[in-house]
Amino acid sequence: MESTRQKKIGKLLQRDLSEMFQREAKEFTHGAMVSVTVVRVTADLSIAKVYLSIFPTGKKEEVFSIINENANKLRYFLGQRVGKQLRVIPELHFFIDDSLDYIDNIDRLLKND
Repeated sequence: MESTRQKKIGKLLQRDLSEMFQREAKEFTHGAMVSVTVVRVTADLSIAKVYLSIFPTGKKEEVFSIINENANKLRYFLGQRVGKQLRVIPELHFFIDDSLDYIDNIDRLLKND
């Protein structure tokens, strides 16, 4: 169960990471659209699990690997943005959010019946 503080920090990180991927971190996305779907922060606020949705799906693995390789740079950029609001910038762990792919697959299977 997430505390109110964890939820607030998660929303703050989600908003700022989304803006970073749209404006400042374009060299990491290689023309793909990256959206941050959810950010979950651990109880001690030291790790943030960031779930990403990447479009087009053909570039998903390539873009995801580049983002993972540059996680420390992204954490630094994030620290520049939220450094006044947070004492410690959480370590970023990225995951692919495939919930949209799962929904599309379910829809496709239901249409075939």
